[in-house]
Amino acid sequence: MSVSVAIVGATGAVGEIMRRVLEERAFPLRTIKFLASPRSAGKTLSFQGKTYTVEPIRPEAFAGVDIVLSSTPASVSRESSPLAAQAGAVVIDNSSAWRMDPDVPLVVPEVNSDALRNIPKGIVANPNCSTIQMVVALKPLHDLARIKRVVVATYQASSGKGASGMLELDAQLAAVGRNEPVPPVKAHAAQLAGNVLPHDWKVGEEGYTEEEWKMVRETRKILGDESILVSPTTARVPVRIGHSEAINLEFLHPITPEQARAALRRAPGVVVLDEPSKGEVPLPLFAAGRDEVFVGRIRRDPTVPHGLNLWVVADNLRKGAATNAVQIAEVLVQRGWLRKETV
Repeated sequence: MSVSVAIVGATGAVGEIMRRVLEERAFPLRTIKFLASPRSAGKTLSFQGKTYTVEPIRPEAFAGVDIVLSSTPASVSRESSPLAAQAGAVVIDNSSAWRMDPDVPLVVPEVNSDALRNIPKGIVANPNCSTIQMVVALKPLHDLARIKRVVVATYQASSGKGASGMLELDAQLAAVGRNEPVPPVKAHAAQLAGNVLPHDWKVGEEGYTEEEWKMVRETRKILGDESILVSPTTARVPVRIGHSEAINLEFLHPITPEQARAALRRAPGVVVLDEPSKGEVPLPLFAAGRDEVFVGRIRRDPTVPHGLNLWVVADNLRKGAATNAVQIAEVLVQRGWLRKETV
């Protein structure tokens, strides 16, 4: 079954990766169109050897579209995604606007693809990048021994701020290399080159950032278990692409590092790299451009009865955003479930 697709936010960093992933995975396209804000409308993009003109986001642009892959700010998504759904499309939305809506499934295909069997609003939410890679690693372990508590510290790439974040880091690194003053900071909370930023997101309840609350709430929703305790600390590091996470897990039942490795090796979308003495550990430099979630440094935590520590790395623009959205679309196509066929 071939489908008609629209990419909303096509000129952004994630939109660019969405185009690339659709080509790489030979997604069954009948037609495709690219939409963006009025200031980007009229630009041209290349896709599968053809040139396309970017259209403005407007209701009539969604006519005849089966699947929308959307990556826009939440404020834009709250307006554009319902318009697309009303036109009969299934919207896979990468913003934070719909993730905690009880009528919108929040999906990582390797973890909870069954949630796609019911899409009341015609919108599917793509989780936060840091949450996606974590739950891919947690799911097989949760099934094995039931997770009680997660303590996670993230080391997130500048591309989490989009193209502007990467450009800013590049400019800062170049200035530092020339022993010149860095340009004025705009994308990040402070200079990122040679630095670590634990405050690169808006602070919310109880002093936790919005990024940290996303990890708490989204993890519970995706794994379908509100009893899981999640204690996160997020930080931005001077890496262009690839988020890293140090994860401490406490389980309800016994689990050994050997059992964890075996379960993770069987898990879809996971690559275990756990030979530190041989240099085989997950690194963002080598995860960039890949769609898998890499897990290593798997070891026992002796401070609790049933505990493990993990190191988890993934490309935040691909598996953390674009690839996960395309994988959701692939599941919908494979199941023949398109909203306009059921209304």
